Amino acid sequence: MSTTAETRPARAAHAAKRRGIRTEALWGYAFIAPTGLGLAIFYLWPVIQTAYFSFTEWGAFGGHTWTGLENYARLITDPEVGQAMLNTLLYTALGLIGIPLAIVFAALLNRQGLGGVSLYRTAFFLPVVTMPVAVAMLWRWLYNGDYGLVNQVLSVVGIDGPNWIADPATAMYALVVVGIWSSVGYNLIIFLAGMQAIPKELYEAASIDGASRVRQFFKITLPMLSPTAFFISIVSVIGSLQLFDLVFVMTGSGQSARANPAYSRLQTVVQLFYERAFVTDDRGYAAAIVMALLVLIALLTMAQFRLQRKWVHYV
Repeated sequence: MSTTAETRPARAAHAAKRRGIRTEALWGYAFIAPTGLGLAIFYLWPVIQTAYFSFTEWGAFGGHTWTGLENYARLITDPEVGQAMLNTLLYTALGLIGIPLAIVFAALLNRQGLGGVSLYRTAFFLPVVTMPVAVAMLWRWLYNGDYGLVNQVLSVVGIDGPNWIADPATAMYALVVVGIWSSVGYNLIIFLAGMQAIPKELYEAASIDGASRVRQFFKITLPMLSPTAFFISIVSVIGSLQLFDLVFVMTGSGQSARANPAYSRLQTVVQLFYERAFVTDDRGYAAAIVMALLVLIALLTMAQFRLQRKWVHYV
């Protein structure tokens, strides 16, 4: 009897604890429900719907029929898709140059005693908050072969500049410059925050040991910044693979864009998707194109997570 009487309070306490855990879990689900619902409706469901449409063919007046893997078989043999993939990957690879540039600029702004840091931060970050369409229109004017400011400056030193966006030899590199200029401010702010979080004691100890500033940068700053650099690389690669607005505004679309001699060197996967979906109304094939891009993004992201084990140092 005594044993039973002693276990009743313990059971009651255990039951109360379980009810508390369940209540806490319900409150947690309630708090994340709005965000989860939004993600499901605006992100997950469109992906599922697009994946389904990639196996269909759409009529001129709406409606679709199931075609199986026909769109994917066409995608594999389509040279325009292959060229768009190469263009996108080249832009992504060249755009990574902006990461070391941002680290260098952040290191310069992180020096003690430097005046006007807030002004420099604002100047670097201004392109980030500027609308991409405005940025593209500005650079389209700067790159103009007839009256653009870039060629006007080059003419002063006797250089006859090309029509940057219309020349196949320079078009992609001109576009990469715009992309780096637009994103370096964001990367700089993130790296600057990472540098300011590094303990000052590490630099003091290195100075006592006789390490120069350059050696401190390579032995302390860069290793401690590696998690930040990994985050920036993930964001940069995903953003570059989805490039659309800069190319669309600077080259246009449809026949006017295809009249550009460098169009084949500038067309990205997302721009090709846009043309197939909204210009030629080939929506099933467009869905297959964008699903291939989704797979490419997933594979590159997985590869980055695997490679980060070799160069990212977590404290």
